[in-house]
Amino acid sequence: MKKQSLVRTIYLYIFALLGLVLLIIGGVNFVNMGLKAFIFTQAEEEERILYKQMSAPFSVSRVEEFEKEIDAGEEVTLSETERTDIKNWLADYNDWEESISKIDPITVRRHRDASLNLSLILIGLPLYLYHWRIIKRETRDKEEDK
Repeated sequence: MKKQSLVRTIYLYIFALLGLVLLIIGGVNFVNMGLKAFIFTQAEEEERILYKQMSAPFSVSRVEEFEKEIDAGEEVTLSETERTDIKNWLADYNDWEESISKIDPITVRRHRDASLNLSLILIGLPLYLYHWRIIKRETRDKEEDK
């Protein structure tokens, strides 16, 4: 009769449980992604809108100065540096807008999530199966010895 140590038994059950938890988390996340992609299609629209925000060419304090000048009926004057900054910003903005139009942020995030979920499943499944198989074999051997 082969005696199993308590530490080994605890180890086997903990790692079998860990593998099962990883499988569950990965599976739940895949189901969540599928539901958002095919049933609850509006669940990620806010993210699409927020992703497409643009940056401002001026600081808030400079914009407030412009507002004061406009409210006072004064003509808004820009320094040569500010004009150059606006031209550079406009060129950068056009490049950014072109590149952002080619990317769907939801698809990018889904691919990132899918790779994480798949890695959880690919690690969890062998971890669970290996340890659970050892537990079953040792339990069977233990009962055969009785």
